[in-house]
Amino acid sequence: MSSSARRQLHHAPLIDAAAGRTPTRTPVWFMRQAGRSLPEYRRVREGIGMLDSCFMPELLAEITLQPVRRHNVDAAILFSDIVVPLKAAGVAVDIVPGRGPVMESPVRTGADVAALPRLESPVPGLSEGIAGILAELREDQALIGFAGAPFTLASYLIEGGPSKAHQRTKALMHTEPETWHALMESLVHTVVAFLRQQIEAGIDMLQLFDSWAGYLSAREYREYVLPYSRRIFSEVADAGIPRIHFGVTTGELLGDMALAGPDVVGVDWRVPLDTAARRIAHAAEPKALQGNLDPAMLFAGPGVLREEIRRIKAEARRAVERGHARGHIFNLGHGVLPDTPAEAITEAVALIHEED
Repeated sequence: MSSSARRQLHHAPLIDAAAGRTPTRTPVWFMRQAGRSLPEYRRVREGIGMLDSCFMPELLAEITLQPVRRHNVDAAILFSDIVVPLKAAGVAVDIVPGRGPVMESPVRTGADVAALPRLESPVPGLSEGIAGILAELREDQALIGFAGAPFTLASYLIEGGPSKAHQRTKALMHTEPETWHALMESLVHTVVAFLRQQIEAGIDMLQLFDSWAGYLSAREYREYVLPYSRRIFSEVADAGIPRIHFGVTTGELLGDMALAGPDVVGVDWRVPLDTAARRIAHAAEPKALQGNLDPAMLFAGPGVLREEIRRIKAEARRAVERGHARGHIFNLGHGVLPDTPAEAITEAVALIHEED
């Protein structure tokens, strides 16, 4: 799969780190950097629903670019949501403020799965929005596309919305495995279609978010989830762009997530990077690491922030020196918290870019 829109980035620190080359500086981007914490984001989205804004190309591009302009990060992360491909396919879903994605009709039976629409047409506004982003990015700044992994999407569909225990999801997985596997097959189709559109529009990297995978045991993950995440990474491998895999509270699953086939594994703040790299290298070939500053540290002031950044960079260096990792992309261990001072993010980026 190739893209005529693909840029040739020869000096982008993020691409170099993902490929195991030595970047000119430690690359950094932050999950959820596009929006939430920025006053300019709140202004442009005033009166516009979250999902609606994801289908408006000019607004999508503007929101994606705002943190790049303000913070000088090394990558833009596409402004979208993991339920966008479901919405585009025809699933009745909305994002409720203060709660998150909510389904009009949960998917809990074989008949529900059979009736679940798949993404068969391009997502409106997406390709045009990506073109607008690429037109403004510098040659050393990458555009990261993304999608939600099938397990996380399945959980939203089954639970009907966010869940603290994912009890209905796990019950269906264990009691009706045929229904579960049919649902995952359907979601693989939709996720791959969503990613392929982004690739053809010219993204430079992609990330597969499995936000809720940390609620699974290693055995459950290997049997019910890993085969489908591996399929997605395999089906987009011919694009030749770096692929990142990330989940929250997945410290016990890092080796298995690496086996899904990404080039980069994201690590949340609960596991030191050198420990994470050792777990990954024990199960799979070494990967580049992404992470893993605790988002709360952006509230702790410049002294604490500097020390935390130094510690994380030192852990990443040790992992590379020991042959357990191929490179390091600095990030948070999860997303930017909504009330994070924008100035603290800018300061963190400057500290990360400083020479060690």
